[in-house]
Amino acid sequence: MKAVVYEKFGGAEVLQVVERPEPHIGPDTVLVKVVAVGLNPVDYKVREGYLQGLIDTHLPAVPAWDVAGVVVKPGLDTPEFEAGDEILAYARKDVVSDGTLAEYVSVPVRTAAKKPAGLSFEAAAGLPLAGLTALQTVRRSGLGEGSTVLVHAAAGGVGSIAVQLAVHAGARVVGTASEGNHAYLRELGAEPVAYGDGLVEAARAVAPGGFDVILDYVGGQAIDTAPDLLAPGGTIVSITDARARDELGGQYVWVRPDPAGLAELADLAARGVVQVEVSQTFDLDHAADAFRALETGHTRGKIVVTV
Repeated sequence: MKAVVYEKFGGAEVLQVVERPEPHIGPDTVLVKVVAVGLNPVDYKVREGYLQGLIDTHLPAVPAWDVAGVVVKPGLDTPEFEAGDEILAYARKDVVSDGTLAEYVSVPVRTAAKKPAGLSFEAAAGLPLAGLTALQTVRRSGLGEGSTVLVHAAAGGVGSIAVQLAVHAGARVVGTASEGNHAYLRELGAEPVAYGDGLVEAARAVAPGGFDVILDYVGGQAIDTAPDLLAPGGTIVSITDARARDELGGQYVWVRPDPAGLAELADLAARGVVQVEVSQTFDLDHAADAFRALETGHTRGKIVVTV
């Protein structure tokens, strides 16, 4: 099969398209013919070696964890799926080696859910990691009807879904983004404020009493300004900085595979409650270009590689 691999840590230039054997499947995994792969910032951070010590990488490695495709061979004990099922998965394993940027991938059933017929493969591929991150942070925050919520990096892949989930839960949502994405945030149901100098003043002008919940998907300024923006008794949840937990009494979240949560997100997306914006698509031969686009840090929504 054709696959994208890297034999050493580095930038997008280390990626190459090669022929590899089809992956072996264990008793609780299924072999999936890949249709689309969603890329996430963590994928290039792993490729650059920044997560060594946290997640082991066995080189040469195939990058990426998000996938949407079709089951072609079930494992020995996988009653959840059969050949022909269309699925999506956050197919993160214990080590980085056989990722999803390939024509076929082995997918543990603990990471996968069936794809609704009304959801495109491209949108489904953009949903797993970002969607589960948004869902798990929203739930851990305890936000609900009437909460006032500040979402940092609200136009990004995770933030845009978190905005929609919070709005769906009945919260009032304010989102930080660059000026060019303010109209997009309004479409999602959020009130936009700009990053940078004057953030505290701008956010306080929108919510003078402060925020019951801050959802941080960017770090840096988001953590630094949190004490000035939280309402009394408010909480912050971060995926970027453990200071949210250790210094501010909030929570730090590392997203986990969750088939039930993924099925819930897929249903919301198929019904149009949650929109998954796919900003750009690339074919497998141009996966390095997809990473280069992702690494600019200016992408709205998701970048997807089609296979």
